[in-house]
Amino acid sequence: MTKKILAAAVALTTLTSLPALAQDAAACGTVRLSDPGWTDITATNGVASVLLSALGYQPDIATLSVPVGYEALKNAQTDVFLGNWMPAQARFREDLDAAGGITELTRNLEGAKFTLAVNPAGVELGVADFADLDAHRDAFEGKIYGIEPGAPANQSIQAMIDADEFGLGDWQLVESGEQAMLAQVARNSGTPTVFLAWAPHPMNEAIDITYLSGGDAQFGPDYGGATVHTLARAEWAETCPNAARLFSQLVFDVPMENQLMGKILDDGMSAEDAARNWIAANPQAIEPWLDGVTTLDGQPGLAAVQSAVKG
Repeated sequence: MTKKILAAAVALTTLTSLPALAQDAAACGTVRLSDPGWTDITATNGVASVLLSALGYQPDIATLSVPVGYEALKNAQTDVFLGNWMPAQARFREDLDAAGGITELTRNLEGAKFTLAVNPAGVELGVADFADLDAHRDAFEGKIYGIEPGAPANQSIQAMIDADEFGLGDWQLVESGEQAMLAQVARNSGTPTVFLAWAPHPMNEAIDITYLSGGDAQFGPDYGGATVHTLARAEWAETCPNAARLFSQLVFDVPMENQLMGKILDDGMSAEDAARNWIAANPQAIEPWLDGVTTLDGQPGLAAVQSAVKG
């Protein structure tokens, strides 16, 4: 373990024991995050942006694919990433850990899941498991709909196809973005369709989804049961302990993220407006997030956020 990582670990341990922190240096004023184009991370970045802005920081969010986003974090081009889905992104995480200089601030979400699913037309064929798909290849047109190119989940699907697992060797992975994939599912409501699905996401309310069993080797047990983690550059966490404390305490739950994502996707709200409205309606939620956190200039953080949300 490098001295930088040890120093960051000590700094982060101290974060949870101090009643309040001295203000961060002015150089910490801009906090760089990344967004892989997933609405759940857009939503949580929105929450972080509202909090950071109220505290006097400037959030700077770059839209980067998963592989590029991890490279940006490793190469000190970003500071924080709220979307480390595990175990789906284990390969990227192992690369970061091997390179050093990255620290996990917290596990920000539990109860997530991520695997293949079918629409009601697929269920009517009797498809409930990965092993059921190939018998109905023609009905599905031999296509599995995924998300953006380079996403770890797409890589898992392609590896499954390449290895001819479940007899899917002659199937095709159709890569697109999250919204394009969901639009395809909506258009094909009467046609059997297999696609990537996950929670949290308002798709679980808008679409009658049946998650498929049998994909433990590809996506993990419990229908791809997952946790989401917040990663940061260790040097940034050491240099900017106040902002790092905020992120170490910033945790979410599935119902909250479903609501935020629904506001963004269904109501056309910006991520920041959706977050601001949710915080205004759930004022008690911010108290543990802001425990011991100050504004950039050293004033009480909770009062600053409460004032900004009310305004």
